[in-house]
Amino acid sequence: MFKLLIFLFLLSSIVDAKDILPTFKLRSVGFVSDFVVDADRLYAANDIGTVDIFDIKSKKIINQIILPPVTTAMNKLIAANILSVDYLNGKVLIVSVGRDSFRNVWIYENNELKNIIDESKKLSVKKARFLNDEQIIFGTLGSEVILHDTREKYNVYKSHISQSTLGDMQLSFDKTEIVFADESGAIKLLDAKTSKVKQDYPPQNLDNIYHVAHNNGVIITAGQDRRVAVYQEGQEDYYIKSDFLVYCVGLSPSAKTAVYTSGEENYLQLFNPKTKEHGNRLIGHNKSVNQIKFINEKELFTSEGRRDIFYWKLD
Repeated sequence: MFKLLIFLFLLSSIVDAKDILPTFKLRSVGFVSDFVVDADRLYAANDIGTVDIFDIKSKKIINQIILPPVTTAMNKLIAANILSVDYLNGKVLIVSVGRDSFRNVWIYENNELKNIIDESKKLSVKKARFLNDEQIIFGTLGSEVILHDTREKYNVYKSHISQSTLGDMQLSFDKTEIVFADESGAIKLLDAKTSKVKQDYPPQNLDNIYHVAHNNGVIITAGQDRRVAVYQEGQEDYYIKSDFLVYCVGLSPSAKTAVYTSGEENYLQLFNPKTKEHGNRLIGHNKSVNQIKFINEKELFTSEGRRDIFYWKLD
């Protein structure tokens, strides 16, 4: 009887699950690499040197931040490929590829664009996030984490975290912790102010981690080994085995809802990290998803490295 009840419960879960289509799309002028949402504005960075600023209500581009072109070794001008974008209190933080593939870091404020770190510093920054109004966290391909003070123009710390290449770096919602993942599958939790390792997790991934998400004490990863690893306080770590490479993951603010890319059809699969129960799927992407950003428990945006950014409303 007990087994029958379990079977009926699982069957009802499958029957209740459904496919959800995007409510609308925003279209950037270039291929979207990263984006950030603040209130009713979405800032989308692309590969042709602009950050498109969308009004979410009107679904239109209302402004653009345009980076200067890059001069190549052959003295040709090309558009600056933007890798990372963040927003805090009226300031936009941008990382772009400069000459010889070294990075430029910019801050846009009051309609003025300032280059705070140029390619002559020979940094290979992969991602940058505001820690506060005056300090920025950098994660480099060489697995260095750097805390840079923009007012004093110096590095508070520069820590080498791993011998492997950086997979992804995620700053917690309250900006106190950094989740650091590398190509070996290792996960570390760092103190954002000091870079000291607070926790070194026994890895659930066996290969390169493409993406991590971190909210409310829960960490999930997207792995080349087709695993979605889940780490949460007070519970045993585990992983979900997918049938295809997992490129991206996302978490709602409460961490009660998680999502990962599933299958060659580029579906997004919802699940509950605590119960492991799978729910609805988000259907509509044609390419591999590269960003998933929840704005609350029921709404999220996603992008696939092309021009469109998808908006989803969950039941």
